[in-house]
Amino acid sequence: MEAKKNPQLEIGRNSGIYFAIGLNLMLLLSWQVLEFKTYEQDEIEIGIVDMQSEFEEEIPILNTELPPPPPPPAVVSESVQVVEDTEEVEETIIESTEITQETAIAEPVEVSEVVVEEIEEEVQVAFAVIEEVPVFPGCEGLSKLQTKQCFQKKMQEHVAKHFNYPQMALDMGMQGRVSVVFIIDSKGYITGVRSRGPDEILEKEAERIIKKIPQMKPGKQRGKPVKVTYAIPIFFKFQEG
Repeated sequence: MEAKKNPQLEIGRNSGIYFAIGLNLMLLLSWQVLEFKTYEQDEIEIGIVDMQSEFEEEIPILNTELPPPPPPPAVVSESVQVVEDTEEVEETIIESTEITQETAIAEPVEVSEVVVEEIEEEVQVAFAVIEEVPVFPGCEGLSKLQTKQCFQKKMQEHVAKHFNYPQMALDMGMQGRVSVVFIIDSKGYITGVRSRGPDEILEKEAERIIKKIPQMKPGKQRGKPVKVTYAIPIFFKFQEG
């Protein structure tokens, strides 16, 4: 025969409930331990405060005798004596200085003719926009376009003719581009020469070349001679051989 189990005597029947209750109790105890606070208790000595009464020093009162006030100023009495006016006073008549029609100028003043002098303004025009470009010697009698082309050609020939590489620049290995700007004034002379380059030696040589440009026929704007600005680059370059 098989032995029958009594369900009321089964040990593991309510084990899950017991486990949950025990787990909750452990969590509650752990939380209480973590939340428990302790404070350090130090022995605090309470001192005795000694209060003393403030000592008030009595300031003696000194009787100071003030000097007597100054005497009041003496009252000066003025006596007024009335004198009868027996002399006759002549009244002075002041004439008016306003000009009326009666006191107008009788004789007209002659005014000489006013001469207005015209002051010519110094006009300076760039070479690229000038109406009539300056005429380089040897470019006379050409059209405007041909005169401009001839001017540029003559400038290149002039630079090549008078070009001289400075010996000091050669010894020091100086080379580069020098930009020269100058003005052809209203009489055809070269003025206001300025240059900019890699070294002062090359700049002076470029200015020397430009200053040797001969006098030319000045450029014109609206039929009048004017100053014309022109810029030209000069290249200093040597070949090592």
